Amino acid sequence: MESIQRRSETALAALLPEANIAPNRLHDAMRYAVLGGGKRVRPLLVHAAGQLAGADPERLDRIACAVELIHAYSLVHDDLPCMDDDVLRRGKPTVHVEYDEATALLVGDALQALAFQTLAETPLSDEPAVQLAMITLLARASGSRGMAGGQAIDLDAVGKQLSREELEFMHIHKTGALIRASVLLGAQCGTPLPPDDLARLDHYGKLVGLLFQVVDDILDAQADTATLGKTAGKDADHNKPTYVTLLGMADARALAESLLANARSAIAPFGEQAARLDELASFIVHRRF
Repeated sequence: MESIQRRSETALAALLPEANIAPNRLHDAMRYAVLGGGKRVRPLLVHAAGQLAGADPERLDRIACAVELIHAYSLVHDDLPCMDDDVLRRGKPTVHVEYDEATALLVGDALQALAFQTLAETPLSDEPAVQLAMITLLARASGSRGMAGGQAIDLDAVGKQLSREELEFMHIHKTGALIRASVLLGAQCGTPLPPDDLARLDHYGKLVGLLFQVVDDILDAQADTATLGKTAGKDADHNKPTYVTLLGMADARALAESLLANARSAIAPFGEQAARLDELASFIVHRRF
């Protein structure tokens, strides 16, 4: 894990424009938003799925960077006053606090554009049609039918009581879509897998995406700000529906363990080839509680 995290950090640092290149302030803020923080869960999933498919690690670096750039842009925009209005992210001031709101908006725009440039400008597959499908996959996972749509549902849900199905629908889009895409993009970067194998990986990605959010809700209710690196209890303060408020802490924990078991079962037919994916699912559910 640490090796892939270091590798991803190095690749991101090389990919992002240097702060001494004009416009200096924007480029400095982009690097501030992306580098030196986070567990790089999405790059870890990219590399784990890619290893299963025998993918070239350098190609996986490009995909991991693209996914992480989309994730970083979403955090910058989510933290803005017009969204979640937060002042702390990854243990340091959010981008709009450190710089200003206009710069934060442009940082998100620029990171999203750089993500797609990263996927498009170098070969990631021996088949151009496969690479085009990969770009489409990331776009769909990022847009109104994925992450951005999930955020819209989240904003609309403030102060409302959602059913478990409605809450799941929201998080399949807001959090799960990009995690699911990370797994599939890594797998598609290697030797073509049979449809049944891709379906197993897709199901694993869906389960892990939900698992990540359930654990996030538990941590938000249980951990302190110093541990989280972001403002603790923010969801409760904003009267947002979560798995903890819907199910209670004990049942939310039980759901996390159930999702973990199902995710591990989904990739069990791969045997030892999927060991890293199996370990990552366990890491996500047990990372703080």
